[in-house]
Amino acid sequence: MRPTWGYDTKHNFHSVCAVAVSYKLCHLSQTLLGTVAKMGVGKFAKPCYLMRPVSVKRLGGRYLTHQSGLPTLPVPPLQQTCERYLNALEPIVEVDELKRTKELVDFFQKPGGVGERLQKGLEKRATKTENWLSEWWVKVAYLDYRLPVVVHSSPGLVLPRMNFNNKQGQIRFAAKLIAGVLDFKTMIDNETLPVEFLGDKPMCMNQYYEVLSSCRIPGLKRDSIVNHAKGTKPPKHITVVYNFQFFKLDVYNSDGTPLTTDQLFVQLQRICSTPGLDNAEPVGILTTQHRDSWGKTYLNLIKDKTNKESVLEIQRSIFTVCLDGSMPQVSEEMSRSRAALQMLHGGGSRWNSGNRWFDKTLQFIVGEDGSCGANYEHAPAEGPPIVALIDHVVEFTRKQDLVRTPMVPLPMPKKLEFKVTSEIKKDIEEAKQSMNRLADDLDMRVVVFKHFGKNVPKAFKMSPDAFIQMALQLAFYRMYQRCCATYESASLRMFRLGRTDTIRSASSASAAFVKAFDDMTVQNTEKRDLMEKAVKAHKLYTNMAITGQAIDRHLLGLKMLAAEEKLPVPDVFTDPSYAKALHYQLSTSQVPSKTDCVMCFGPVVSNGYGFCYNPMEDHINYAVSAFNSCAETNAARMAHSMETALLDMRTLLELTPKSKL
Repeated sequence: MRPTWGYDTKHNFHSVCAVAVSYKLCHLSQTLLGTVAKMGVGKFAKPCYLMRPVSVKRLGGRYLTHQSGLPTLPVPPLQQTCERYLNALEPIVEVDELKRTKELVDFFQKPGGVGERLQKGLEKRATKTENWLSEWWVKVAYLDYRLPVVVHSSPGLVLPRMNFNNKQGQIRFAAKLIAGVLDFKTMIDNETLPVEFLGDKPMCMNQYYEVLSSCRIPGLKRDSIVNHAKGTKPPKHITVVYNFQFFKLDVYNSDGTPLTTDQLFVQLQRICSTPGLDNAEPVGILTTQHRDSWGKTYLNLIKDKTNKESVLEIQRSIFTVCLDGSMPQVSEEMSRSRAALQMLHGGGSRWNSGNRWFDKTLQFIVGEDGSCGANYEHAPAEGPPIVALIDHVVEFTRKQDLVRTPMVPLPMPKKLEFKVTSEIKKDIEEAKQSMNRLADDLDMRVVVFKHFGKNVPKAFKMSPDAFIQMALQLAFYRMYQRCCATYESASLRMFRLGRTDTIRSASSASAAFVKAFDDMTVQNTEKRDLMEKAVKAHKLYTNMAITGQAIDRHLLGLKMLAAEEKLPVPDVFTDPSYAKALHYQLSTSQVPSKTDCVMCFGPVVSNGYGFCYNPMEDHINYAVSAFNSCAETNAARMAHSMETALLDMRTLLELTPKSKL
């Protein structure tokens, strides 16, 4: 559910420098949202082409004052949203469908009609809540979503391969990583995290306080979220998963200071030396199940007191560290793609999918071969705090250890025991099989596009994000000879408790551009002119989205209010065009990072692609996913088509003089 954010060197990881964009959108079939999907995230800040350096201020101890000073999310005018909705449909529906939809929209927004009634109700709700959308959003986009969180909802993040390839190196790096997270946590605990500003506008910092000590809890029909950091006795331990077994590791000394890297190394060695770890059941594989199935199994699992205590320790832990075993051998060319699958789902039950607790908000993953990264559960927060934290941790791990650890005895890490009944064992076997089917079905390609990065579009005074999005539109059109609904998320962090809205990258301008690009009868100067118009249209829509004036969350709010007031679903939401608008065959995210990493996630529809990219100055990392079970999609073909589109767009810019607009 996936963003774009970046950090300048002056302010280090604290300063947001570029942004508007997406993590992921996951469709929730058969819910109040109709065909709406699992949602992704986006880090707010204006996109690269609009950015000025972002300032930060330390508001230690004044977090609540800062939050209360933020503006509330606006409710856009109904007529404006209806007009923009019809514009968004133009490139993706047929003419006769659009005509029918226009009639429904006109009826919906007529004076005194149901649209006006719902609009007034939404405006009233906005005056009585901190954020009219946030409560609905968490439920509909996340907690009501019943497909497994693995692949379908939770993103993976792949860090550069680290310089170790054995157990000792794995443990040493994991110890540094834990120390780095605790270093970041100190700023959260002390409320000294620098508040991010865009120009003179402060951004909501709430999500930074949601990612640690939180966990998703499975339910029979709807899940819930618990955050133990807000209790009277916040947790002082993390969970370590090794060889499918869970350990409680206290990470603070008795005087309240965090354990040093050396101390953590000793404790991790103890965990890895624990006898009798080879034959226990991989209870963590249960978290890969369909949420309804997991909800039933969960209630059965925690009937036993020992199991309940072990599960609670995992849920309460600050975060999880997964010390992975081996992964399948692949060529060097495919090593990044394999690492992406390791972070996203673990490779299946034979490999590391059971070495996880996918309900945990934040899981760091460290392999024996130098592969490392993270997996996170979306519901408590979007991507910005995750990436800020990871950038900080990577920088922390590169520092030389200067602290000399006192020789004090440390308590043994506690192995969390599980009593596995025959019924639970059966559930574990079923979870293994379904996880393996899902792992086998997902195709992933990670590409390091070395020809250029942000430098080229910036040289032509174009937004790197918009340039890449238009290349993706071209790549898709070349493969399928049509345009499709495209999701890119913009964060609403300008507003209190802001989540996301959708940047619709497919526009009439982008459609005109991609249709003309390979047309030999169109002059290059005209093609460039169409490219610039498409980039400008993307910029305008991005500005609308980050200021709360896009269409998707407003339409969702109107639909949710109709359901809440037990009104019939308005025809505009049962219209086939609405379903097409929400069928995102391209679910995309820009995730700029200080670290040379790439994020990845699964497609949000069966015949779609997940596309995530990290534009660096002189190269672009991107990950493309598709389902093998769909004959019409192919991750390798899309990855290649994207590479060709980027190169061809650069060539066009170099061959044509700048058009005068």
